[in-house]
Amino acid sequence: MEKDFDAVLGRTARIAADWLGGLDERPVGETAGTAELRERLGGPLPAGPTVPVRVVEELAEAVEPGLVGIPSGRYFGFVIGAGLPAAVGADWLTTVWDQNAGLYACGPAAAVVEEVAGEWLRDLMGLPEGSSYAFVPGCQTAHLTCLAAARHHVLRQVGWNVEEAGLHGAPPVRIVASSRRHTTVDRALRLLGFGTAGLMIVPADDAGRMDVAALRAVLAGPAQPTIVCAQAGEVNSGAFDDLAAIADACAPAGAWLHVDGAFGLWVRASPALRHLAAGAERADSWAFDAHKWLNVPYDSGVAFCAHPEPHRAALSSTADYLVQGGDGAPRDAIDWTPGFSRRARGFAVYAALRSLGRQGVAELVERCCEHARAFAAGLAGVPGSEVLNDVVVNQVLFRFADDDTTTRVLRAVIDSGEAWLSGTAVDGRRAIRLSVSNWRTTREDVERTLAAFRQAAVS
Repeated sequence: MEKDFDAVLGRTARIAADWLGGLDERPVGETAGTAELRERLGGPLPAGPTVPVRVVEELAEAVEPGLVGIPSGRYFGFVIGAGLPAAVGADWLTTVWDQNAGLYACGPAAAVVEEVAGEWLRDLMGLPEGSSYAFVPGCQTAHLTCLAAARHHVLRQVGWNVEEAGLHGAPPVRIVASSRRHTTVDRALRLLGFGTAGLMIVPADDAGRMDVAALRAVLAGPAQPTIVCAQAGEVNSGAFDDLAAIADACAPAGAWLHVDGAFGLWVRASPALRHLAAGAERADSWAFDAHKWLNVPYDSGVAFCAHPEPHRAALSSTADYLVQGGDGAPRDAIDWTPGFSRRARGFAVYAALRSLGRQGVAELVERCCEHARAFAAGLAGVPGSEVLNDVVVNQVLFRFADDDTTTRVLRAVIDSGEAWLSGTAVDGRRAIRLSVSNWRTTREDVERTLAAFRQAAVS
């Protein structure tokens, strides 16, 4: 069995290195459709065992045409980073070490590395000292975590224990969010039993920034338990809500302020860009991803809460058979995350932060924003293109003369293999959404992608 591990891990390392080394030459998008992939991977379950190294080799060969080159410097779809070398290495070791990070007793080193990485992130983001944190699969689960803490807090303030009594018969909770909020906020509210029918929607401007005057009008109503969801980085435009003004509006109403900072909160790591998220430190909770701008492998999200008590009260779990607490009051992640058994995500986050340092994180964020501005400037030379947003961070939103042309040009670029981007809709019209979040992206990648658009636009 040990020989199997030697063979499998050695061969896997070679396959992985070849894949990463060939990203500049291979198409960024997939080259096989669903039917072909099913044929390559399907068939009856084998009757007997297969040599492990052969399984890995044949799996890699079968899936290769169905892989998207997300680690490529010319992948601009959604807001997705690529794994930094140190983070990838740590993530591989996380799998090999196979620690259950739910309990300190199942992985003391995993628990302590999360403590260190959590404090590093808090400091990097300029969040309040003493804030609690949770390493979770992604921003969706981070919202769930933070809003569970918010639910506990605002209902406890009016004498209701929601963990014990549930929501049936509870005082109504007023939940306020922007018309341009991310869909994961709605999903978290559904999972928490709030539903979306009672959500109070505040209008946003053309860039996606919440109308603070409208928020003040909503909060001026009768006092009641209130949660306000603001945004640092709108998903299409990259625009930031005025978080300082929103915090000012929330304070007299006693509202819990939650910030969706999935990618945008990372600007707080940059001296040149942190003004965009000024006031974020005054919120009560924050949700963001590490698999975006920190370039940690999937999946890796983080939740922070300025109030550890409601955070722990909303999430903690105990059982007689579990080994919890002990010498030095170790931190059991089961008390802070929705997960029970869980992957030790802190190792990869720790490695990414250690490899980049404070300066490296800032430079990564700033470099991506520079590339986004170069894209916007270069699109001016692409026939028929129109940039729709003020490029404040890493998001570029653009379209062509009509929906058919926009769709055709985007499809042509993807089919060329030169780049991968996603489409979206703005004011009922098709648009193209370009996100620069990858540490690998270079100015040459920008120029190659612009050339692909110029070619597609005149074809």
